[in-house]
This record gives sequence, C-alpha cells and structure tokens, in this order.
Amino acid sequence: MAAATRARVAHLLRQLQRAACQCPTHSHTYSQAPGFAPSGKTTDYAFEMAVSNIRCGAGVTKEVGMDLQNMGAKNVCLMTDKNLSQLPPVQMVMDSLVKNGIRFKVYDNVRVEPTDRSFMEAIEFVKRGAFDAFVAVGGGSTMDTCKAANLYASSPHSDFLDYVNAPIGKGKPVSVPLKPLIAVPTTSGTGSETTGVAIFDYEHLKVKTGIASRAIKPTLGLIDPLHTLHMPDRVVANSGFDVLCHALESYTALPYHMRSPCPSNPITRPAYQGSNPISDIWAIHALRIVAKYLKRAVRNPDDLEARSNMHLASAFAGIGFGNAGVHLCHGMSYPISGLVKTYKAKDYNVDHPLVPHGLSVVLTSPAVFTFTAQMSPERHLETAEILGADTRTARIPDAGPILADTLRKFLFDLDVDDGLAAIGYSKADIPALVKGTLPQERVTKLAPRPQSEEDLSALFEASMKLY
Repeated sequence: MAAATRARVAHLLRQLQRAACQCPTHSHTYSQAPGFAPSGKTTDYAFEMAVSNIRCGAGVTKEVGMDLQNMGAKNVCLMTDKNLSQLPPVQMVMDSLVKNGIRFKVYDNVRVEPTDRSFMEAIEFVKRGAFDAFVAVGGGSTMDTCKAANLYASSPHSDFLDYVNAPIGKGKPVSVPLKPLIAVPTTSGTGSETTGVAIFDYEHLKVKTGIASRAIKPTLGLIDPLHTLHMPDRVVANSGFDVLCHALESYTALPYHMRSPCPSNPITRPAYQGSNPISDIWAIHALRIVAKYLKRAVRNPDDLEARSNMHLASAFAGIGFGNAGVHLCHGMSYPISGLVKTYKAKDYNVDHPLVPHGLSVVLTSPAVFTFTAQMSPERHLETAEILGADTRTARIPDAGPILADTLRKFLFDLDVDDGLAAIGYSKADIPALVKGTLPQERVTKLAPRPQSEEDLSALFEASMKLY
C-alpha cells in the first residue's frame, strides 16, 4: 500500500509539474520544465511569494494610529520629505497618531532619489531615537529610506555595505529582526509598500544600487487613493511609467527555474527570482490597468477613478516584480539617473538635477523589448495587444518591433521627452552609461537574453531618440 501511495504521489507531482509549465496563461515557451530535487541542480527549482499586508480604501490613512496602538508602539519615527511634510497626507497621519496617543518624532530630510549619504543621515537619526515602529509617508524615496533606516538601526554594528547588493556591496542575508514599518504611499509607481527593496545612488561610483531582502518589506501598506489627488501631472506620468516597466519586465524576465545558482539554503534565494506563475498574474493585471487608466490619470487630476486604479496598479505590479524582478530597463536606468547633468524634470520641487526614476526606466523600453522579444515573442505580443496593438495578423519575428512601436506611441501621447538626447546625454556618454550598467547584475541577469557590453552600447544608442 505504501509503495502504491508513493507511486500515486509521484504521478500527481509529475502532472502538477507539467500543468505549471504548460498552461496557456503562464507557460514560458522558451524554457524547459523545471525539475525537482535541489540535489546537484545548478538552476533553481522553487519560487516563493513575499508581500506586505495591504489595506486599501479612500481615507484609510486615518487608521494608522490605531494600527500602531494595536502593535503596542510607544515611540514612532514618522519619515517623509520636506515637500510632503506641509501637505495633507502627512497631516492626516499626524492627526491619527495624536488622536490615538502615539508619541512620535518627524524626520523630513528624505532626499528625492536618495543617496548613500542621505540613507546614512536617516540611519543616524533613527539610531539616536531608539524607535520601536516606523511610518513612511511619501513615494519610493521615503519608503526606501525608511526601510534602510529600520534595517541598520536593527543591526547597529553592521557596515553600510554589508547588506548592499553585490558586486557593489557584500549582499549579506538579513537575519536580524526589524521593527514594524507602516508605509503610506503618496505616488503611484514604485510599489515599494509591497517589496523588500530599497534603492539609492551610490555617489562614489555614480550608480544606483540597493538592498534587496524580504526581511525589510513593510509590515503594512496603506493604499489611500485620496493622496494621489495631490500629484502634479508629470509626477503621475513618470510614476505610471515605473508601473508600466515593472509589469513588462517582470512578465518577460528569465523564468525562475532557469535562474542560477540554485540556493543551498532558502535564506539565500533572492527576492528577485525570475518570472513565475503567481507574479505573472499580478504583472498582467497591472498592465491592463495602466493601459486603461494612466492617460486619464495624467490628464485629469480630479479623475479619482483613474488615480485610484493607478494607485492599486502600483501595488499589484509591486507584488509581481517584488517576487519576479525586473531586468534591462531598470538596470540601464540606474546610470541614467546617477549620471544626470543639468536636467530638472517639470513638477519636481528639488534643488538638484533630477531624472525621475520612472522616466529613466521607460526611455530605453522600446530598444530593450526589441532586443529581448526573440526569447519570448508570445509574451511580448501579448503585452503589446494589452497596450493597444492589433496583433491579429502579427508574425512571431515581429514581436519586438510591434511592442516597441506600441510603447513609442504610448509615450508620445503622454508628451515624454524624445529619448536620452532630450535629457542631456549624447553618444559620447555611452561608455559611462554602459560602465554604470555592468554592476547591476542583480537585475540584468534576469533579462531573458544575455547581453554583452556591445549590446548595451547599442541599446543606449538606440534610445538616444525615440520618435
């Protein structure tokens, strides 16, 4: 009987394996079915899902004080930036904290597009404050800064580079317990309220890098669409482009069972695992919302339906890419942001040159997806169709150009700058841009198609002009 049971279980496992790999929605047509047995495998055989608790609703921010009270918090750090500190979202949080008798201190020195220096300033503030909980109110910059401050205050003897992604840092796994962190996003782009990722500019090398660990994800994300009504149109657009690329990149990333090495211990399995059946669902759903609502959200600041849906799409895409990862658009975006010269984006009240993250990501998207399409043409055509392309008579070899043209039209309709040249770069900058991309192995290795330095140079050159 025992032998018969084992045979039956083995048969069912084989059936599940085939189903997981061959169902029409989630099949990776360019991959082999994953095998079992970690023993001796060079590629991974499993994936896992990690996501913050999420609560959504207009006005839900007013519950934050009760949440902290329920957690037993006695000394809270409220983190935000100088601009937001004067706006209703932060006031709503403070009102709730006061109403519920929560003692707190405000740190409002978060830098938009943070650096290692701005991270360390926040870390020192937090170490001095001995806080037992955190609330981050803002966009990705604020949430990421708060994650980093929570981590290093919880691991006070660690060197800053200990947890920073390799090869820039040591990429050590996080094994210390962190304090509760409630994230209140005020933009609709990063999805940082759902992920264990914190991104910053490493000034010494003039590149973006980050910390990636499930351990640093927020305890709770409060998704309150009322906060999105305060966003200017360019902030809405650039945030939305981040959602767009999160969805496209995670859906077209290398499948999880083709990623190497196979972890010897589950603690070393990266947060960015490669595309997988669960992330696929969130990525595609987020992409459909972007296609339907982003243009409306940009053009009409009072369109609560559109802005609410984009706020949700940001979280949905965050669940997707937070467990699958991103690839070339993001890997190439980091030097585009880090090497900025004089460009200052409209609608961003900052005192330094700035290429907003979503803009730096989307400008290379037509070139990138032309390059990657040969590895999963069906997925590229599927996403092009969602974004409005007529693919009924499309040929498989044309998948890349079709998606690229669809993206160009989408960006042109939203008045996006005409390529990297329009934000201050020229062909002479390409070697530096490539050099800044090479350390981004954590994401570039998730591209479905390997790339050489020559390939990267060609992609940057093709992105100099979009239209």
